Amino acid sequence: MTDTGNERKVRVAVLFGGQSDEHDVSIRSAQTVMGALDGNRYEVVPIGITRAGSWVVDGDPMAALVAASDELSTGQTLPNRDVVPVAPVTGALAIAGDDTAPIVVFPVLHGPFGEDGSVQGLLEVVGVPFVGSGVLGSAVAMDKAIAKQVLASAGVPQLPWRLVLRREIQDHAESVADRLESEIGLPCFTKPANLGSSVGISRVSTRDELIPALREAAFYDRRIVVERGVDAREIELSVLGNDDPIASVAGEIVPRGGFYDYNAKYIDDSTDLVIPAELEPGLLRQLQQMAVAAFRALDLAGLARVDFFVERGTDQIYLNEVNTLPGFTSISMYPMLWEASGVPLSELVDRLIDLAIERHGERKR
Repeated sequence: MTDTGNERKVRVAVLFGGQSDEHDVSIRSAQTVMGALDGNRYEVVPIGITRAGSWVVDGDPMAALVAASDELSTGQTLPNRDVVPVAPVTGALAIAGDDTAPIVVFPVLHGPFGEDGSVQGLLEVVGVPFVGSGVLGSAVAMDKAIAKQVLASAGVPQLPWRLVLRREIQDHAESVADRLESEIGLPCFTKPANLGSSVGISRVSTRDELIPALREAAFYDRRIVVERGVDAREIELSVLGNDDPIASVAGEIVPRGGFYDYNAKYIDDSTDLVIPAELEPGLLRQLQQMAVAAFRALDLAGLARVDFFVERGTDQIYLNEVNTLPGFTSISMYPMLWEASGVPLSELVDRLIDLAIERHGERKR
C-alpha cells in the first residue's frame, strides 16, 4: 500500500473472537495483526465477537474478550466505536462519531462462523472490502470432505479417505469401525469435517482406539473424515495473492510427541518448527506449484496456508488440507513463512489489505 501522506487513514476493522472452539486462537491472532498495522496508515477498529455470538463494539473489545477467556492479558487500550452496515451501494461501514469513510474488514476468525463463508457472506451483502476468500472458497475449503472432492477433480494427490456420519457412529459403531479398518487401514486419522487448529483430531493406531476417536470427532461435527495414516513429514506453505498467487518457502512441523494437535500448536512447547524446511529444490518447486494449484482450484483469494504430507522414503506428496484464514499468532506458520521469504509482517498485512481492495473492485464489476 502506498504512503497515505496527508490523506485520511484507511480504517481497518479487525474481527476476532467468534463462536467456534478456536475463539482463543483468534484473539491471539488479532493481537498480532493489530500490532502489525501501521498507525500512520491505518485507524484500527476492533470488533470482538463473544462465544455467545454478541458483537462487542463499545469500550475495549479486545480487553472484554480477553477477560472473558481468562487466558490472555493485554495492556492495549482501544478507542470506542459503534459500527453498523450502511447501504450496500456505498461499500462502507458507518462508524459513530465521524462521517462514513471507506473501511476494510480484516476477519481474524477461525473455524465455524468465521472462515466457513458465514461472515464473508455478510460482508459481501453489505458491500465492504474484506481480507481473504469469498463465500464459495471459504465454505468449500472449510469442509474437509467437500474440499477433498474438489481437489481430487483438480488432480491434487491425497491419501485415501472416507466420510462417516455421526448417526452411523451412534447406531452402528462396530460395523463402521470394521468397514474403516478394512477400507482405510491403520493407522488412520479421524477429523471433524468442519474444524481447524487440529481440534477434535485423533491419531488411531489400534482397533480399540478407533471407536473412541470417532466419537471424539463426532462431538464436534456430524460429519467425520477418516484418512489413512502415513509415515510422512508435515510440510506447510503459505500462499498470497488473488488470481496470480505466489507460494512461500516451506516449513516443517516436527512434533516431539508424534502428533501436531491443538496443544502442540498453541499451548505447550512440544513442537519444533523448521523454517525453511530442508527439501531438495525440485521437491520444493513441486510443493509450491501444488499449493498454488490448490489455491486456484478452490477459488481462494488473499491468503491460505496449504498443508502437505511428504512420505518418508519415497518423497510422494499428499495434500492434507487448505486453511483460508490461518493463524496469525506469534508462533503461527503463515506469517513466519512469509518472514522467511522476505516479506515482514507489516508488509504482509499491507499486501493483504491491498488484495482485499483489489478483489472488492472485481466483485463490483
